Amino acid sequence: MAVLGDVAGRTPKDRLYGRVVGEVAELASREVPDKLRSNSNENDSVFFLQAGDDGTLKLWVGAGDGLPNLAAIRARKFTSDVPYDLNVKGFNHPFRVATVRLDDGSHIYLGLSERDELRVLNNLRLRFFCLWLLIVLFGSAMVFFVTRRMLGHVREITEAASRIGQSDLSSRVPTSKRNDEVGHLALTLNHMLDRIESSVHQLHTITESLAHDLRSPLTAIRGKLEVVLSGDLKAEQGEPIVSAIDELDRLSEFLNTSLDVAEAKADALRLSRTDVDLDELVRIMIDLYEPSMSEKGLRVNLRSAGPVTVLADDALLHRVIANLLDNELNHLPASCTVSIKLGASEDAATLIVEDDGPGFASEIGIHMFEQRVKGRDSRGHGLGLAFVEAVVRAHGGSVTASNRPEGGALLSISWPRATGEKIEAPHSLTLVNSYVRR
Repeated sequence: MAVLGDVAGRTPKDRLYGRVVGEVAELASREVPDKLRSNSNENDSVFFLQAGDDGTLKLWVGAGDGLPNLAAIRARKFTSDVPYDLNVKGFNHPFRVATVRLDDGSHIYLGLSERDELRVLNNLRLRFFCLWLLIVLFGSAMVFFVTRRMLGHVREITEAASRIGQSDLSSRVPTSKRNDEVGHLALTLNHMLDRIESSVHQLHTITESLAHDLRSPLTAIRGKLEVVLSGDLKAEQGEPIVSAIDELDRLSEFLNTSLDVAEAKADALRLSRTDVDLDELVRIMIDLYEPSMSEKGLRVNLRSAGPVTVLADDALLHRVIANLLDNELNHLPASCTVSIKLGASEDAATLIVEDDGPGFASEIGIHMFEQRVKGRDSRGHGLGLAFVEAVVRAHGGSVTASNRPEGGALLSISWPRATGEKIEAPHSLTLVNSYVRR
């Protein structure tokens, strides 16, 4: 603008004045980067206007006759030396106008259209937006594939870990050669499984050795007592021997149950799962116990929905039912009734054993399923319910016990019907009545 003002001030006001100033204005317009070519032959991106001190148009270089530009300049109430935006009628984009006052009192105005600047700015915005969008899409794709790959490996570890059951501790989670957190996690899990397998193996070795060392002398003693009993003894002489044999049998049963409970509490119980029909099993066990219960004056009722098949260890399941019926037989007074209900849903089988006896003793509280916890008047070893809970938990089931509001005990067992399922129900005791029993 200073150059134009200087040229306008120094150029003689002859017939070449307009052409010289116009060429200078055209050169100024070429400094606009990426200039858009006009649709007409006229230069509509820049104008040069000289107005006299009375406001009349003295020189015009630009598109049209310059009157709209002069009118827009006059519409401004003040003249500023600072460049300003000027909207001119007939143009879609404003002009950036700079003003210089000449010595003769006239003003020259150089207006540069902001069309090209706005177009360049819009192009830059579009390119930056496309670049930003490309970075976001590329980054999202990278995060997606990296996360998917990492989670896929975590999923493989999870599936492998879920397949590692109590009866199969030899399997290991898959590892990779990648030196990342997931690879370290897999190695750590495998090291942990190595230690667990070693501990369980040691536990089995100890329990088997202990059982063998204790059973052998007990069996020998029992055999010698039976030999003595088979001899010619008087009745008063044979009675203590029979009692000793019974005590040895109880001691053997106590030993076996204690070892099984210890293994189950350590999640090391060895299970041999087969399809077991709970309905058939319960009926067989009731047939076995019914004579003893009838002799004591107890009644047994069974309500079953029919065959209920579960995948469980048949021998342990027999012992669980036997423990429940033993408990009823040993602790219920005469004339009581034991009700057994067997039902099933799609995922679980439910066995409910309840009676109308005195119920669970209040002093055993929430420790009912712990080893050697029993009521004051109980003559047992406090292992029956602990064994039941341990075996049920080893199969992924749950057991709850409570006293019925109308009196009597209620014990409910839920078994998953398929391997791998687990029924989340904490074993609990709700003592409604304070009857003393067991």
